This record gives sequence, C-alpha cells and structure tokens, in this order.
Amino acid sequence: MSLRRLALGRREEAVHPNTFRAAISEFVATGLYVFAAEGSAIALRKLYGDTSSTGALIMVALAHAFAFTTAVAVSTRLSGGHANPAITFGALLGGRLSFIRAIYYWTSQLLGAIGASLLLRVTTGGIRPRGLSLALGMTAWNAMMLEAVTTFGLMYTVYATSIDPRRSSLAAIAPIAAGFLVGANILAGGPFDGAAMNPARAFGPALVGWRWSHHWVYWVGPFFGSGIAGIMYEFIMIPAELPQSTSSTQPLAGDGY
Repeated sequence: MSLRRLALGRREEAVHPNTFRAAISEFVATGLYVFAAEGSAIALRKLYGDTSSTGALIMVALAHAFAFTTAVAVSTRLSGGHANPAITFGALLGGRLSFIRAIYYWTSQLLGAIGASLLLRVTTGGIRPRGLSLALGMTAWNAMMLEAVTTFGLMYTVYATSIDPRRSSLAAIAPIAAGFLVGANILAGGPFDGAAMNPARAFGPALVGWRWSHHWVYWVGPFFGSGIAGIMYEFIMIPAELPQSTSSTQPLAGDGY
C-alpha cells in the first residue's frame, strides 16, 4: 500500500477564486444547519418548556437530519459538502483536502455557526442559545467517547458516499445518507450529551450564549472520531492503485476525482 501524504497546498490555491467560492459555500451551509438545529431546540423550549420528552427528542433529531441533508446538498458542488470542521479534518488526514483549503473551511464553518447563532438571538427576541451540555451522570470522558463514536460513523458515511472514487451512483444519496445518520445518532446520543458530531454546531451557540461547560468535549471527540474514520477508510478501504485527486481548486466536489 503506497502512502498518501498530507497536502499543504500551493500558494496560488490561497487566492484562487474557487477557494473563496468553496469557503463561502461552507459558511452558508454551516449557517443553515446551525440555525435550524439550534433553532429547533429553542422553539421546542418556547412551546413546551423543555426538550426532555420523547417527542421533543424526535423533533430535534428530525430537524438536525433535514437541515444537515440540505446543508450538504447545497454545498457539495462547490466545496464537497462538509458543513462540519470534523468532516474537514477527516478529509485532510486522508489527503483529500489541502491544509490551506482546510483553514479556509474551518474559518468559514465557525463564522457561519456564529452568524446563525447571532441571528437566532436577534430573531427570537434576545433568547440566549442553550447549546449542548452533558446530562446528569455523564462524565466528560463518557461524552468525549460518545462524540468520537458518533462522528466516526458520520465521517465513514461521508467517505463512502461522497469521497470514495468508486462511489458512483452513491454520490446522489450522499446528503441523505449523512443526514439520516445525524438524525439517528441524535436519537441515540442526544439524551446524554446532545450528540453534536460537529464542533461548529457546539461552538456557535456556546459563544453567543456564553455557555462553555465541558465545551472541549465537542472538539476532541469529533476530531478524534473523524480522524480515525478518515485514515481507516482512505488507507484500508480504498485500494492504493486507484488515482487520487490532485486538483487544488475543486477537491471533494462532485467532479473532483
């Protein structure tokens, strides 16, 4: 198996128009996702006072699933449809994204999440976003492992349906597959730590609502899980003899391989 190396990226990539288009795409997609995801929780608290019931959990899971499906679908052509810093990290470790472009993506994703959270606070009459938190009885270690496991599943799904050069017709259902898994993982992990699987999803509401309890869990867990999944799929599941994209202007987009 030949080693596929991490790519720093070329100088011209930092100022290429396609890089800026991809970054803007990630900004919008992440903002759409965070606005609907956090907004669904705010709306349910407004209606029912809390989100601890079974019905509320299902509604929140559906909102996340629908929003992430849409976010991936609208950004796939331009940026590969990440809308998640952890997905970008996994693609980077797999050599499918340059470090330069990853920096652009991470910056855009976090700014998109912050912008969405600010819009929520303004449009809801000043309600502070609650963000994500650990349930009673959950330790930070438990939550970190839960985030790692759920994000591993999400990254593996993205790799299999969006990144794998052999994906063929699977690319058409990539947004749906990713969205379904986000919803399913929230049903499984939501009652324990919110099941972020996405550092931007946690960061935007945490910053605007200024709630930082155990916030590091939502970074370390997803990055660890996505990193393992990215390396595993790239170096074990994809044969070394398959050509790897060397495009510096359109990696991970629909025609990027």
